[in-house]
Amino acid sequence: MKFTLSWLRDHLDTDADAGAVADALTRIGLEVEGVHNPGAALAAFRIARVLAAAPHPQADKLQVLSVDAGDGPTQVVCGAPNARAGLVGVFGPPGAYVPGSGITLKVAAIRGVTSNGMMCSTRELELGEEHDGIIELAADAPVGAAYPAWAGLDDPVFDVSVTPNRQDCMGVRGIARDLAAAGLGVLRDLEAVVAKRLASASVQAELVAEHLSSSVHPELVEGLPSSLKEKDSASTTSAWSGAGDRAGAGLNIRTDDPSGCPAFFAQAVSGVVNGPSPEWMRRRLLAIGQKPIGALVDVTNYLMFDLGRPLHVYDRAVLSGPLVARRARPGESVVALNGRRYALTPGMTVIADDVAVHDIGGIMGGEHSGVAAATTDVLIECAFFDPDSIARTGQALALTSDARSRFERGVDPAFLDEGLAIATRYVVALCGGTASSVTRSGEAPLGTRSYAYDPDLAETLGGLAVAPERQRAILGSLGFAVSDGWQVTPPTWRRDVDGPADLVEEVIRIEGLDKVASVPLSRPEGVARPTATPAQKQERRTRRAAVARGLDEAVTWSFLSAREADAFGGAAWVLANPISEELRAMRPSLLPGLLSAAARNQKRGAGGVRLFEIGRRYLMGQDGLSDERATLGLVLAGDRRSRGWREGKAAAFDAFDAKAEALALLAAAGAPIDNLQVMPVPSGVEGPVPSGVEGGGAGSTWHPGQSGTLRLGPRTVLAAFGMLHPNTLKAFDLDDPVAAAELYLDAIPVPKDKRRGAGPMRAPFAPPALQPVRRDFAFTVPAGLTADTLLRSVRGADKASITAARLFDLFERASEEGAVRSMAVEVTLQPGDKSFTDAELKVIADKVVAAAAKQGAVLRG
Repeated sequence: MKFTLSWLRDHLDTDADAGAVADALTRIGLEVEGVHNPGAALAAFRIARVLAAAPHPQADKLQVLSVDAGDGPTQVVCGAPNARAGLVGVFGPPGAYVPGSGITLKVAAIRGVTSNGMMCSTRELELGEEHDGIIELAADAPVGAAYPAWAGLDDPVFDVSVTPNRQDCMGVRGIARDLAAAGLGVLRDLEAVVAKRLASASVQAELVAEHLSSSVHPELVEGLPSSLKEKDSASTTSAWSGAGDRAGAGLNIRTDDPSGCPAFFAQAVSGVVNGPSPEWMRRRLLAIGQKPIGALVDVTNYLMFDLGRPLHVYDRAVLSGPLVARRARPGESVVALNGRRYALTPGMTVIADDVAVHDIGGIMGGEHSGVAAATTDVLIECAFFDPDSIARTGQALALTSDARSRFERGVDPAFLDEGLAIATRYVVALCGGTASSVTRSGEAPLGTRSYAYDPDLAETLGGLAVAPERQRAILGSLGFAVSDGWQVTPPTWRRDVDGPADLVEEVIRIEGLDKVASVPLSRPEGVARPTATPAQKQERRTRRAAVARGLDEAVTWSFLSAREADAFGGAAWVLANPISEELRAMRPSLLPGLLSAAARNQKRGAGGVRLFEIGRRYLMGQDGLSDERATLGLVLAGDRRSRGWREGKAAAFDAFDAKAEALALLAAAGAPIDNLQVMPVPSGVEGPVPSGVEGGGAGSTWHPGQSGTLRLGPRTVLAAFGMLHPNTLKAFDLDDPVAAAELYLDAIPVPKDKRRGAGPMRAPFAPPALQPVRRDFAFTVPAGLTADTLLRSVRGADKASITAARLFDLFERASEEGAVRSMAVEVTLQPGDKSFTDAELKVIADKVVAAAAKQGAVLRG
């Protein structure tokens, strides 16, 4: 839900600035997703007058203008056909950024003539689509003044996330009501708001009076000249009472679907002129992302966001016979206003005439009956649609709209007559014409709910003691009726309130959730201690270890584009109703999100990027259902070490950095890293390496020869690590090499003691009494022997005495017999209750040499 600060102030009498409003909204439970000021981007642009215009000496379609922007004449080259002496427009000086063109202005020579800035069009300032010429302002516009402030563009826009239960806040007035209850201002009278808006429109008072005399609630006559009010007061009251209207007088409409559309009201206006809507209305619609179309459509869009009341306007010239709300018939379809054709099913509510369906009821109007510039006679529809029916239809058609988001939450069923009256008043005021009487079919569900309320519940349920009279005032300001005996009746626009607990919520949120003290809950006897699952504890340990090693945690979407998922083997699951087309595929790996984040950081100048994330990857289970796997992904991009006078050149990350991180985090996760084997990524495997695969090579995700897997045995893969394939990097717009690792936490075996539910059985710390002995061995090894294989053989030569073996030197040289490769291994021996003798050391050394020989390694002389 978006609105501007000035729009809010139409309904709320307040001097609060944007920051205070945002704070108050957050305090009362309306999450502010963002506040931005569109005028701030245009702060450099000023109002300027063209003093003189002369032809460009080198170009027929260009002119050389002398422009005064408040600080004297300056020369500007301009190609707009309407540029002329005396015109007042908008000037962008050198250094100003033009949002519609994406350029920063500077002094430049255009065909040999210096231009010091530019005169701007509407499209260049992103204020509309007009680009045939530069902006023309009123002749009395103040030259030199900041254009955004003068034009009313310096108006912060709020983006509020409205939860599904707060249907009343899907309009600016509902949000203003909540803020007034919170003490940020006073809620203005609705008629005063409407009258103020229409006072700026150029209309004939007789047309407004004629319209009011036949259709508008007496309260809405306020603000007209007294002669007009007195002239038609009797007929106005009679018409509003509905006498004779329900018989169908004036218009032939009805509802044949009382469950899907319980109430269907309409009013016709003849002789309208569908011109542009007023500047203030267009500006507000643009600010919230709505494209102004014409006065008739703009009025319905404006009132939908202003009052939370969706409406629809039909062109009566294309209607044939009565307009009926009914269930769709088999085989029917409609081309909606978005240009797409939708096949309808009998469970859907539609609006149709004798010939065709014109509207998917409560969701989107049809293209055929939509109003156009030439429309002269219209029908304004104001209906109540069942929320559940709207939700089912919208989901079935995969069709979202602003109207659907309001109807499926539930609009105010008591605001049909008044909503239609206000809409008709706007149409007549802005487009002229004569309004008919209102025709009503069916009745809105106005079932009254009332709850006995105890003011003490605020403290017992909400944890905050609030004086009873203060609670009465809060509920009253929100529209609740409170009797002397504390019988509380919710207003018709609050269908979410269902019992005393909801009333407590209203009191506490307005009084201030920040006032509720944080009190730890007591632990009664017999209640178990906190019980985190082994998987939860594992994730916590691993997360802490990753942060301690200097990795930054990221939280990315669980959804990807199909292109990103394809770079990692493709998605097993695709959403039927995604947030957007770029978030359709469920991620098969955590690395795509991290790579996108790394690319964004590097494009913003980050030298070294070290990111990790713990989350779920989504695979196809053996039963054909979704299989969510706990995973840790990490990405190392850019420089591992910056250049320096001691360090020398900058050093990039490599596969060994990824391996080191993977081993350290597997150790924190509880994996038996001493038993792990390093094996190549299986050939032909893309993305996550599944358990139960064997073979060598590398998939298209990982770089061949610079990647590997960490396994328990040949089939249980705990992690994949290494450098990513250049094709993978290209898919994410990354130019430089990137190291990465992915730990499959779900594959780490759970120790037996943890499977039984007991705590971890850690052996007591018993430091050895004697110091270890270290011996070095240098072996000539065959070309295909890996260091991991050699080290595992050496460690297994004498498990009782050998506690560690590590590679400390690697040497390669060419010879006449071929390449010679040497590995030097440091072996750590730990004596027990007595020191090793020379004979015992020789026996162990012989075992080491024999074990290495089984792998083809020969002790160097």
